[in-house]
Amino acid sequence: MDWHLGGLFLAAFTSATVLPGNSEIVLAAVLKAGASVPLALLVATVGNTLGGLTTYLLGRLIPARVKEGPALARTRRYGPALLLLSWVPVVGDAFCAAAGFLRLPWLACTLAMAAGKLARYAVVAQAVALL
Repeated sequence: MDWHLGGLFLAAFTSATVLPGNSEIVLAAVLKAGASVPLALLVATVGNTLGGLTTYLLGRLIPARVKEGPALARTRRYGPALLLLSWVPVVGDAFCAAAGFLRLPWLACTLAMAAGKLARYAVVAQAVALL
């Protein structure tokens, strides 16, 4: 089962970066294989949050002369709370990068990312339990 969880961590991490990962499918497979639900949720959430933080850190490297785009404007307006939506495909990555670019507080960003990602994975786990 250890390699299942390692694969889940890797899929969750890459899903939160610009790389494809399909972590929800991997989570469902790991749960169907008999993994502990709390442990699988923890592994997926930590992996996905660390991937989001990687994108946040990459955002800090963006030069200050970048044009204001929709993700940047929304992140500036709503702050770290917007990262509750960091799990949303495509725009979630942009929100994480924008938060890093804006140098929003990393701890608040991390907590918001983790909360949103955990909620999403909990919904996936519940759906798997119903199947």
